[in-house]
Amino acid sequence: MKCSTVKSGRTDRSRLLVVRPRPSRPTQGLLSVGNTVFPCALGRGGITANKREGDGGTPLGRMRLLSGFVRDRRFAFCSPLPLQRITRDLGWCEVPDDRNYNRPVRIPYGASHERMMRNDALYDACMVLDWNIRPRKRGRGSAIFFHLARPGFTPTEGCVAVTPKVMARLLPRLSPRSVMVVQRN
Repeated sequence: MKCSTVKSGRTDRSRLLVVRPRPSRPTQGLLSVGNTVFPCALGRGGITANKREGDGGTPLGRMRLLSGFVRDRRFAFCSPLPLQRITRDLGWCEVPDDRNYNRPVRIPYGASHERMMRNDALYDACMVLDWNIRPRKRGRGSAIFFHLARPGFTPTEGCVAVTPKVMARLLPRLSPRSVMVVQRN
């Protein structure tokens, strides 16, 4: 299959993903890409300006998309965003005092970690946002991803999540130049 990608020129509005809360539903949001709006799930703590490990809040601010992980063949097509296949030994460290805090790790791993190959398929397409990556600050939150939503857009642990259909539509347009902006209004 031949890959087709969208060119990322200065005027390409698909590079900007704007997330706002849904009125009267702080754990759900609206994701705008260009002139199109998609529903999304947010963290159980809503949008927060003071993100802390374990608070369930989706961080307020600008986050670049760095790379992604895919498990499902639907998402294994070409993307300008660097994608890596999820394997059984892939995890993500979430312990603030660990030297690998907020980084991918090989499991089994001694410290508490998130398993990337999940039974619920939420990470079948999982894009890494640059929240608390460089510099990493202990306790400021880890594993802030753009991934697949549960049915009914139930809350995440602080990530932004969309349906598989929306992710498949957006993935060919996402690149390391893409920015997700989480706003309160």
